[in-house]
Amino acid sequence: MQKKIGMQPASRCLALGLAALLALPQGEAFAFGHKKDKKLRTGADTSPLSQNQRTLQALNRLTFGPQPGDVASVEAIGLDKWIDQQLHPETIDDSALEARLSAYPAMQLNLHQLTERFPTPPMIRQVDNGKLSMPHDPVERAIYESQLAQMRERRAKQAAANAQQGTAVAAQTPAPPQADNSMATKPTIAMIGQPEPIGGNMEAGNAMADQQTAPAMPPAAPKSPNPEDKLYADLQATSIVNLPAQKRVSAVLAMPPADFRDFLQHLSKTDRVALFADLTPIQKETLFALINPQLVVGGEVVVTRLLRDIYSQRQLEAVMTDFWLNHFNVYLRKGEYAPWYLEQYQDRVIRPHALGKFEDLLVATAESPAMLFYLDQTESVGPHSIAAVRSAMNSNGKARPLGLNENYAREVMELHTLGVDGGYTQRDVTQLAEIFTGWGIDHPEQGGEFVFNEKRHEPGQKIVLGYVIPQNGQNEGLEVLHKLAISPATAHHVSFQIAQRFVSDNPPPALVNSMATTWIKSGGDISEVLKTMLASKIFWAEATYRAKVKTPEEYVISAVRATGGEVVHPAALVEAMGQLGMPLYGCQTPNGYSWTADAWLNSGELLDRMNFSLALADNNAGTQMHWEDLMSGQGMSVADPPSATPAAKEGRLETLLFDESVSQHTRDAVLGEINEQQVMPQTNQPKLQRAKQVNFVRPRDFGQLLLSAAPLPPPADQDAAMLAGLLLGSPEFQRR
Repeated sequence: MQKKIGMQPASRCLALGLAALLALPQGEAFAFGHKKDKKLRTGADTSPLSQNQRTLQALNRLTFGPQPGDVASVEAIGLDKWIDQQLHPETIDDSALEARLSAYPAMQLNLHQLTERFPTPPMIRQVDNGKLSMPHDPVERAIYESQLAQMRERRAKQAAANAQQGTAVAAQTPAPPQADNSMATKPTIAMIGQPEPIGGNMEAGNAMADQQTAPAMPPAAPKSPNPEDKLYADLQATSIVNLPAQKRVSAVLAMPPADFRDFLQHLSKTDRVALFADLTPIQKETLFALINPQLVVGGEVVVTRLLRDIYSQRQLEAVMTDFWLNHFNVYLRKGEYAPWYLEQYQDRVIRPHALGKFEDLLVATAESPAMLFYLDQTESVGPHSIAAVRSAMNSNGKARPLGLNENYAREVMELHTLGVDGGYTQRDVTQLAEIFTGWGIDHPEQGGEFVFNEKRHEPGQKIVLGYVIPQNGQNEGLEVLHKLAISPATAHHVSFQIAQRFVSDNPPPALVNSMATTWIKSGGDISEVLKTMLASKIFWAEATYRAKVKTPEEYVISAVRATGGEVVHPAALVEAMGQLGMPLYGCQTPNGYSWTADAWLNSGELLDRMNFSLALADNNAGTQMHWEDLMSGQGMSVADPPSATPAAKEGRLETLLFDESVSQHTRDAVLGEINEQQVMPQTNQPKLQRAKQVNFVRPRDFGQLLLSAAPLPPPADQDAAMLAGLLLGSPEFQRR
């Protein structure tokens, strides 16, 4: 797990407050989880919860955390009825979310349409070498031309760098007997294994591939700096920004690519915000695509996932979708195609099956371009297939022979179904890899869908897990997936993971066995397995209550939901999750992120969470807070909050954020910090004005998006913001 964190507390006083909260005794802070797990596993404590605790337990485990008013709403309709509604998401109106997601029109396109509008890097290279025609649509054409220019410029810079490096080496060493120009087409060491941030750099993404195609263009001669030229460029940029929206976009589209880059460079922060301020969603996508199409596709993939988790009324479906996205993990930075394939992965592969039959979900992921690309299944060719034989005949020993890739075959048994102790052998992996040969993507560089290629499929019968699988093309794979889906080992392995996500880091074996039994009886019906879990006394036991520690993703989303904040710049929250160590689609390994507390809890990570909570509460994490309105709904009059005592505000915020009381230790620490901020000890003199909270979010992956976003105004009630931030960073809020 890679972390991208380097935060510091905003001020000395704030650091003292953080230390006060983080210094809670371990028994009161986080060691409680291990103690409760032990009680659960031994059956020593299954004391039932009160009705209010049952409601909170359901909201904390079956959703991404309660929003203001959720407890009252659930109790009004009844907890059992609410759970039944969540198990049948099609009965819940989610039109408000869909209206919000309409701001991201690229995500409404199918894969082919998406690649036409926002071309992949290989498509740009195909246009450059004449294998693909330039589009006729003027907007799409401008996007292609911008990317072509950037690609050629990168290639020219790399060629110049290689030439300079070659000259330096030649000056220091004797010339070889024969000239060797291979360096002109080889990537430098510094370029290997260094994926660029999505949209964070206009030089992003494909330099290594670019230099292996057409001959490089000579680099442009550097211009001498001229203050008058800069002044003119600045004035011209400002004049374009001041045009009406459509004329502004038309003016930018009419610019040659080099002029567009100069235009961006001469925009002030204010003008850059104004450039995007009143554009329609499609107009915004167009301008960002001129910078980098990957910024649009990759950015909207993660932003729409985040917004669905925060705002969907179908919360159990959202939580289970998140669970399966982690179970069937794919990686955003796998390669050039990955962001485009992920556009469909959540909403058209995972979510439709999140509460249905596991076999349907398993097949959908197996046929997903995202999974096929991530685990290199597209490279797997049967050793005795028609394609392999022809390749061997035509290669004259020069080309690398085609062969098996066992990645998917291994992971589908080890991670997706049976588990590492599921009883399979290396022989089973090899045979299964042969069965899946031919499963691939049709024209992947152009957004193709799943295809079965008989010519790449290994002929003959195979034997997997003792089952004889006769030769039957694509149906061989479907037959094995069916057997894996209904296997008792799969039932136990996946039931354990579900229980670990919803109940305890170390779920009781009796509960897991009960869920696995339901799995087998129902043919892998996910909803039925969840019902068995929810029918157990263990789920509603006191030892389970608030015994799970939130992952960074759960923490960020639950904090936004608890405050009722309005997400204005969702890319900031996406960045925050990355800085907390859990970027969306950011786990490189197929096993996904851990659900257990041990993976996420240390003093540095808790301090990072506190920094985030303070930034969020102070409108520095892309989310607008309205603390006065929220506290008014908790019994204060509109006139009360500014003049209310810190203790009164803290009490209202406890009710708002927790729906129950925090520990006295936490309350004292929070009030002690706010009092220290207001009055100097002994002198009774006002302290110096509190230093402005450092913005937690450090733009990297989505720097271009965040640079185009206007900063949010600070909350009117700064004391309420400070109190709320400290409470959100407290140990109590880390639990669910």
